[in-house]
This record gives sequence, C-alpha cells and structure tokens, in this order.
Amino acid sequence: MSARAYINLQALRYNLRRVGELAPQSRVIPVIKANAYGHGMLEVAAALNKITTFAVATLEEAMLLRQAGNTKNIMVLQGVSGKKEWLQAAQEGISPVLHHEEQVALLESIDLPAAMDIWIKIDTGMHRLGFSPEHTQAIYRRCQQSGNELNIRFMSHFANADDADDDLTDTQLQRFLDVTKEYAAERSMANSAGICVFADSHLDWVRPGIMLYGVNPMLSGTASDFSLQPVMTLTSTLLSVHQRCRGDAIGYGGAWVCPHDMPVGIVAIGYGDGYPRHARSGTPVLINGNRVPLIGRVSMDMICVDLSQCPDAAVGDEAILWGDGLPIEEVADSADTIAYELLCKLTKRVKFVYS
Repeated sequence: MSARAYINLQALRYNLRRVGELAPQSRVIPVIKANAYGHGMLEVAAALNKITTFAVATLEEAMLLRQAGNTKNIMVLQGVSGKKEWLQAAQEGISPVLHHEEQVALLESIDLPAAMDIWIKIDTGMHRLGFSPEHTQAIYRRCQQSGNELNIRFMSHFANADDADDDLTDTQLQRFLDVTKEYAAERSMANSAGICVFADSHLDWVRPGIMLYGVNPMLSGTASDFSLQPVMTLTSTLLSVHQRCRGDAIGYGGAWVCPHDMPVGIVAIGYGDGYPRHARSGTPVLINGNRVPLIGRVSMDMICVDLSQCPDAAVGDEAILWGDGLPIEEVADSADTIAYELLCKLTKRVKFVYS
C-alpha cells in the first residue's frame, strides 16, 4: 500500500537533450543538488553518464558522488571553507565557487596539491552570494597571484528569470557581460529559466536544474510549454471506497461536508509521505485516467477524494498524485507552494522505482 515514486530516466535524458536544443552552443552542467531535486542524486548522475560536469550545493554532496565512484567534474555552488576543505576539493578534482573574501584569503594562504578549476561568483543583482562587480578585478588578480595553478571561470545567478517580463534579468545579464568582457575566461549565467527564455544568457556553460526533472521553470505554465517530460510520477492506491450521505463531514475538523450523496475514496498518502498538508480541497488527483478532487484536510497517511466523476473506482486502483498525466505545477499551485518543494520533500516512506 506504500506510495511509490516512479522515476523515468528516459524522460530525464530527453529533457537533457531539450537543454541542448535550446542552448546548442553551450556546454551543460546539470544541477543535481538536494538529492537531484528529490529524484536520487546517484541514480540521476549515473543516468547522465555522458555529462562532463555536475553541480551540487555542498562539498558533502560532492563527496557522496566521489564515494559512489563518480569521477566527473563537480561544481560546488556554496564553495568550500577552511583549509581542510580546500585541500580535499583539490585532491578530489572538485571545483568550488568563490563568493566571499574569507575564501580568497584562505586560497592565498595554502599550497594546493593539484591544479584546480574555480568559479568566481559575481553578484549582479540577486544580493545573496557573490562579489560586487566593482571588486571582481581585484578578486581575479588575487586568485591569479595566489601561487596556485588555477583555471578561473566566472558565474552569476538570476534572481527573477522565472518572470519573463521582469527587467532585472536583462540588467543582471548586462552587468555580468560588462564585468567579464575583458577576461579570456569561461562564463556561466543561465539557469533553467534563462535556458528556456533568455537566449543571450547561454554563454559558455548553462546550468539546468528544475527543467531537467520535467518542470516548467517559469512562474506559470506546465512542462509541456517547453516540450519537457515529467520525470517523477508519484502514485499510491485507493484504500477504501464508501458511499457517503449529504451532510456527512469528511476528515479532521469536519472541514468539508458532502453537498449530496456521493462516493468518497481514501488514498494511501499524506504529509507523512511528503504530500503537501496545505493542499486545498479541489486539488486534482488522477484515478483511472479521471481527475477527481481532493476533499477535506490532508492527514499524515491519507487523503480523501470525491469519486462522483469516477464511479467505477475500486479498492486497489492506482492514484496518481502528480507526474504522468497530472502536472506537478497544478498540485503545487493548489498547495500555495512550488514544484521544487514538492519534489524535495518526499520522505523515506516513499518507495522509489527507476526505469
């Protein structure tokens, strides 16, 4: 009766090809941080075995890949801190992002055991991590003169690229181009939204994240808008079907009351599995190809659905919570969240099946 997340690795590879079609002149760094957005970092990395470079958030994530035998280049978006981490990154062929002064000072104070690729991050307007454009030249020079053998690259990150009408994206891109134009160094700016909408941002390397997993990276719309395929399909089963009467209150708190006599189904999934607790009544669930609405509150192990439009539903039938046939973007909208969170919050109780 446990929930299952079916991970379609063919769809994953298809979405990677879509990245190549959208940014044909750029090399690709798939972002597989946060356990590949909940899809399984090791499995995703193995499926994308023709890729030369991956991106993760932390050195710990990079070392999980190394310990699993992955020998690809690894970009660490949060960089490294401390002498021990710098030395470990150099020994393991890991490429850290530099984004604050203390990292540069450490780099100047140590002798790395091997040549290393590094990324200097420029804050072009997101104001989260990175050096100001005015300090870029000084930081670049200090890295060059650190006494270590470094291949220096530049990167930045869009703040609002998911909104195609937001002027900040063009402003950020122009700042990045202006600051880096004097260097013969590789550059990376485009995230998923940049890849899909802002072709001028593609540059040498693109960094697809959410689009790899078949989710629309923009504020609205679904994966099909960019010919992407969902990689995860979350399913469970109908535990029971009962005929309820007009006036019957359904679930905790009696928050939803039957407006007429109707069949109500119970699906074996809840927030204990990672299904969003705040999903509203009306959130779609797919049973036997029919959309049925969630009713009442989501509980830890179960949700209730109105089966009026699916009268032949029976105990044991499969319920699709999102994925193939039911865009995750719709479910996220009904829960006042984003698809990223839904994908990343599945719990260990969900069984993952790869194909």
